Amino acid sequence: MTVKESTVRKTALVTGFEPFNGAALNPSQEIVRALGDKKFDGIELITETLPCVFSKASPLLIGLIEKTEPDVVIALGQAEGRNQVTPEKIAINLDDARIADNAGEQRKNLRIIENGPDGLFSTLPIDRIISAISGAEIPVGTSFTAGAFLCNNVFYSMQYFLQGSSTLSGFIHVPLMSEQAKDFPGLPTMDLEKMVEAISIAITVACLS
Repeated sequence: MTVKESTVRKTALVTGFEPFNGAALNPSQEIVRALGDKKFDGIELITETLPCVFSKASPLLIGLIEKTEPDVVIALGQAEGRNQVTPEKIAINLDDARIADNAGEQRKNLRIIENGPDGLFSTLPIDRIISAISGAEIPVGTSFTAGAFLCNNVFYSMQYFLQGSSTLSGFIHVPLMSEQAKDFPGLPTMDLEKMVEAISIAITVACLS
C-alpha cells in the first residue's frame, strides 16, 4: 500500500512480519496496516508485510528496495518480553533460531552472508528517533541484540545490501500488543495506537535527516 502527498520529498519503505509460531497476531504487521491509512507531509510511504520464512523474507525486502529506491527503510518486528519500542543498533551475521519459521525451517549456527562482516550497524538516526519518541511519552530505548531469527536475518541482509548507499536503514522491535495479553500471560504489552505513533515519529525523523 502506498500513501502519496502532492509534493514528495522523501520515500520511506516500512515492513512488518506476518504472525509466526502459531500466533494469531503480530504487532509489526498491525502497525504496517495502520500506517497505510496515515498521511505524512512530504513523504511517500510504502508498506509491506514480509513472510516469516527464511528463504523468502530477505529476498522480498531487497526486491522492494531495488524497485522503489527509498530514502529510508525501516523494518519492524515483534519482541515479546520487551516493554519499550526498541530501535536496534546492530545486526549480526548469524541465523540461530530457537524455533522453526512458518515453512518449518529451523536454521542453526549458519552465517547469513558467507563472506560478510560479523556485524553491521543501523544507519538510522537512532538517537534522534529515541529522543523524539521519548518526547511523546512513549517508552523507548536502544537495543543491542536483534536476536538470530527472521528479524535479525532481514536486518543484516538489508544492511549488507545497502552498504555504501545513501539510503538510511535499520530495524525497530516493538512489544506485544494489548490484544495478545491472553496468549502471552505475564509479558508486557503496549497499545497499538502508541506503537503506530512511535513508528510514525521514527519515519518522520529519519526522512528529515
